[in-house]
Amino acid sequence: MPLKTIRLELARNAEFPEGSAARGYEFRAPLTADGTLDHENWRDLREKCTVRRFWNGEPDESGLLVHTRGQRWLFHYDHPGEDDDHDDPIFRFDRHHFVEGEYVSITEHDGELRTFRVVSVR
Repeated sequence: MPLKTIRLELARNAEFPEGSAARGYEFRAPLTADGTLDHENWRDLREKCTVRRFWNGEPDESGLLVHTRGQRWLFHYDHPGEDDDHDDPIFRFDRHHFVEGEYVSITEHDGELRTFRVVSVR
């Protein structure tokens, strides 16, 4: 199963009334025909399921899409010598349909839950 590249951009909020194309995530993952995460294929492809966090004014961060034993999905960034404070848990990630126009909530580094819009799946 080929991996899809999904781009998420910050959705409208109080700070960014128009949203922001300069803040978001681009990640690779296997998807089912209806656009949900394919957990079975993820197991075989996990090392290829990468993520890039881009945030205007900050350096890009690269990591992996991870599924924990606690049944949570998160973006994991490897920061040698640091704890997992930089991981970004994703609310109900396995229930989302990754199709253009849908929304995803992610708890970011600062502990804030932010909403992102799926802008492309390719």
